[in-house]
Amino acid sequence: MMNKTIDWPSYITQMSLLLDLQLDASRQDELALQLARIADIAAPLMAYPLDDRQEVGGVWKL
Repeated sequence: MMNKTIDWPSYITQMSLLLDLQLDASRQDELALQLARIADIAAPLMAYPLDDRQEVGGVWKL
């Protein structure tokens, strides 16, 4: 799992101010819950070890 804990309510407050969003308390609570769930789901993928140097995919241009 992730090594650090994210303070989702604080993050949501800061981002709502930055983006000028009006979120009531119930929406903020639900958003914090969903972000925590997404972080839990993503944790195994984020913990997957990668080599220091990965081969870069090709760049296709028209």
